[in-house]
Amino acid sequence: MDHGTHRTGTAHDHTPAPYHHPGHDGGRPPGVSWATAVRATLHCLTGCAIGEILGMVIGTALTWGNAQTMALAIALAFVFGYSFTLFAVRRAGLGLGAAVKVALAADTVSIAVMELVDNGVIALVPGAMDAHLSDGLFWWALLGGFAVAFLVTTPVNKWMIGRGKGHAVAHAHH
Repeated sequence: MDHGTHRTGTAHDHTPAPYHHPGHDGGRPPGVSWATAVRATLHCLTGCAIGEILGMVIGTALTWGNAQTMALAIALAFVFGYSFTLFAVRRAGLGLGAAVKVALAADTVSIAVMELVDNGVIALVPGAMDAHLSDGLFWWALLGGFAVAFLVTTPVNKWMIGRGKGHAVAHAHH
């Protein structure tokens, strides 16, 4: 075997090893399990939830309008969602520029779907947009939105990982 051209995907070689499965056509990973998709979605949901809750709390506490609060919550959801992946791949040895590219490739679609669904649920729950931090409705709408977003985003992540996209990009660096 010529080791000079073999890519290992280690921390020393920052190019992910290509998927190679004998008898598997197309260079894609074989069937992705639901457990893998659930783990990827929970990883994304954790960062999104932290950013979203922080944004909602800040905007509500400052008595901002709904649009400003939601914009802050969405922006922070992306920041925290990306940062979880960014820190993980940096810890694996990737340089900052490469790590940012991996985080963007790994999480953009997942976070976007999650935020679209989550905020859509919140917007559709009567009174949720006007609820205060001390109102149960505020928290139930937020948590319900996360639950629905998780259910919608998991199949999206499964589909993307099965094509070597989304979270599969970050997993090549772990």
